[in-house]
Amino acid sequence: MNDTLKKLSQIGIVPVVALNHIEDARPLAKALCNGGLPCAEVTFRTDCAEEAIRIMSDEFPQMFVGAGTVLTTDQVDRAVNAGAKFIVSPGLNAEVVKYCVDRNIPVTPGCANPSDIEQALSLGLDVVKIFPAEAIGGLKLIKAMAAPYVNMKFMPTGGINANNLNEYLAFDRIIACGGSWMVSGALVDAGKFDEITSLTKEAVKNMLGFRLKHIGINCEENAAADTANAFAAMFGFEKREIDVSYFCGDGIEVMKSPGKGTMGHIAIGCNSVDRAVFHLQAQGVEFDMDTAQYTDKGAMRFIYIKGEIGGFAVHLTLN
Repeated sequence: MNDTLKKLSQIGIVPVVALNHIEDARPLAKALCNGGLPCAEVTFRTDCAEEAIRIMSDEFPQMFVGAGTVLTTDQVDRAVNAGAKFIVSPGLNAEVVKYCVDRNIPVTPGCANPSDIEQALSLGLDVVKIFPAEAIGGLKLIKAMAAPYVNMKFMPTGGINANNLNEYLAFDRIIACGGSWMVSGALVDAGKFDEITSLTKEAVKNMLGFRLKHIGINCEENAAADTANAFAAMFGFEKREIDVSYFCGDGIEVMKSPGKGTMGHIAIGCNSVDRAVFHLQAQGVEFDMDTAQYTDKGAMRFIYIKGEIGGFAVHLTLN
């Protein structure tokens, strides 16, 4: 998977944008950036797509802008010259895909069946778009097709919304989802860019799924058992011992010796540590990369934020 597709994987949601009026390009780009999704797939369904890509790419350099509904090699050239960093098509046009591959332009063509995927593999691709995802079988179909094509990853679009987004992203062969629920044509045409920002923020919040998992209390070894016993006796929490600590229920961890943080640590769960790190770094949060831990598939599962909050170290972990 190339660096562009890795970036889309970190972003997680690709807003699919169709613009009817070029004057909407700037406020829409600003709304997406303010909402925490500096990304857009601008579809070539409308006459102003090329100029919209140019405006977004030039005036919002933090944005990751691609072109969608690309049907011809001419549209590839126009999109890339305007600043598009990736190409997306609704179906698998071998001429368009080969044109992109030969020029090292990231491309994800639409696939709907195993024959499409085999053609994509023959063209050297390892990520394809699944379209229209919900209409052709949704996650059940993607999992079925993923089984024989073990090196292929997917970016489903079509019918993805706030209610089913995390169900799709929970499957580790899906790198990102395309969606338009936060940038619907009705909202854009009505100039409701504040609402687009709010919906985008909610989409990112829903995708990341932050929640408090537990609070770790630093103790000296001779006091740790007594502290854990006190919580267990007072509140009826089940106490269990592990190598470095006692857990009282799921929400309290009593360290057997002082660990990170003056007072202890706070564990924040999330749906994807990799995506959480990307989105928090965009807000200026710094991470101690030396503390990162990974799953056997290479996904980050644990990392500490640099510094303390209220005397507590804070780390992210998978929900």
